[in-house]
Amino acid sequence: MKKLISFFTALLGLTIASFAQAAAEAPAASIWDDPMLTFYVAIGFIFVVFLLVLLVAGYMLQVIKVMTRQTAQEKSQKLGVAYKEEPSLWSKLWNKSNDFVPLEKEADIMLDHNYDGIRELDNHLPPWWKWLFYLSIVFSIVYMVFYHLTDTLPLPLQEYENELVVAQEQARKLQAANPVAAIDETNVTVATDAQAIADGKQTFLNNCASCHRKDGGGDIGPNLTDEYWKHGDDIKKIFTVVRHGVQGTNMIAWEGFISPEKMQNVSSYILTLRGTNPENPKKPEGEIYKPAEEVKTDTVKVQTSL
Repeated sequence: MKKLISFFTALLGLTIASFAQAAAEAPAASIWDDPMLTFYVAIGFIFVVFLLVLLVAGYMLQVIKVMTRQTAQEKSQKLGVAYKEEPSLWSKLWNKSNDFVPLEKEADIMLDHNYDGIRELDNHLPPWWKWLFYLSIVFSIVYMVFYHLTDTLPLPLQEYENELVVAQEQARKLQAANPVAAIDETNVTVATDAQAIADGKQTFLNNCASCHRKDGGGDIGPNLTDEYWKHGDDIKKIFTVVRHGVQGTNMIAWEGFISPEKMQNVSSYILTLRGTNPENPKKPEGEIYKPAEEVKTDTVKVQTSL
């Protein structure tokens, strides 16, 4: 009983310590403003109450067991017979599930094998092991019928494809209801109106200028005004970098900080910085990328010359 109390006390202590550490690492506003905080507190309270009830129930069972044993011993003394404690329900279940052979009956299952005085017993497999084996056979048959023979339940690959279809339908509905909120790297386009470019410039000055400079000439981050790009210069690739960041660099993912519309606007504004020739720009990094129009023009020129 003492071990059980110690275990649950340690478990409760670890839970409280983990919550305290998470609270210390996270900003104060993100914890106390969390709408799920009440739910977490209620679940924690229920968990603590459950542990207390479990401890009290365990203690009461121990008390009842001791009182029952004392009563049985007193009764045996009055009758003048030796007291023999009845095995507990758990002991009976354990012995029955393992089919133990009593020591006094081991001679009945002794085999004739003799290896340097070591004798072998003809013990059978425990019943729990055999029933587990039988259940695994039944499960495999049911699994084969439901998943492979009748297609009643989908296999993991089919389930994944079904979830993809549902996700695509949800994305389509979201895009139809709010096209701006559904912008991603697959459907992002270059914003051309002055208001969008101005918004992208403001986002750039607020979030990107500290690494790329206000004029885009590059500082900690690369130069955004020349023809050299590390991850591609089209709108989709720039949007991807802005949204997901670049692992292993100072470029963080901005997905959780600015809206998809602002990410599209700032990506469009970055394209306008190309060729602006800022003062004292950072040395080129990456490879030269040409817009698709220039690539097509060069291809036509080569074909014409041939």
